[in-house]
Amino acid sequence: MLKSNKSIGSKLARAGVIACVYAVTTMCLPFMSYGSVQLRFSEALTMLPLLIPEAVVGLFVGCLIANLIGNGIIDVVFGSLATLIAGLLTYLVGKLIKNEVLKVAVGGFFPVIVNAIVIPFTFLLITELESLYLINFVSIFVGQFIAVYLFGALLYVAIKKYFK
Repeated sequence: MLKSNKSIGSKLARAGVIACVYAVTTMCLPFMSYGSVQLRFSEALTMLPLLIPEAVVGLFVGCLIANLIGNGIIDVVFGSLATLIAGLLTYLVGKLIKNEVLKVAVGGFFPVIVNAIVIPFTFLLITELESLYLINFVSIFVGQFIAVYLFGALLYVAIKKYFK
């Protein structure tokens, strides 16, 4: 019984640390983290669900906190849900795919594409400028791609041995 509680406690602590790192990293770089052109270095953490399930909750909470200073309630709700959905899908990839290269390639796809679809949608709800959706999609896609496949893949490679 005590071992189980310790395990739950350490998983909760890891989720909390991930949430904190995501939120602080995002909020400390606001000029890069919010708006139609963004490169959130915190999105590198979206590779963590490939290794540990508690990262899904940590990413969701961290994104929720960071989005509180973003584009208002629409960003808080939809942006945070996008991170939750992407995190769950990335976690499933981590469970289903054993080849490490394929796991990273497919696992990184979900944070990139889900955010590239959802975030411009939140801008559309705020501004109602439909003509900008495709431009915002491309902009968010590129920022996400860099954060996830460059920084996130490096993070994954650097820490995967600690979670095996």
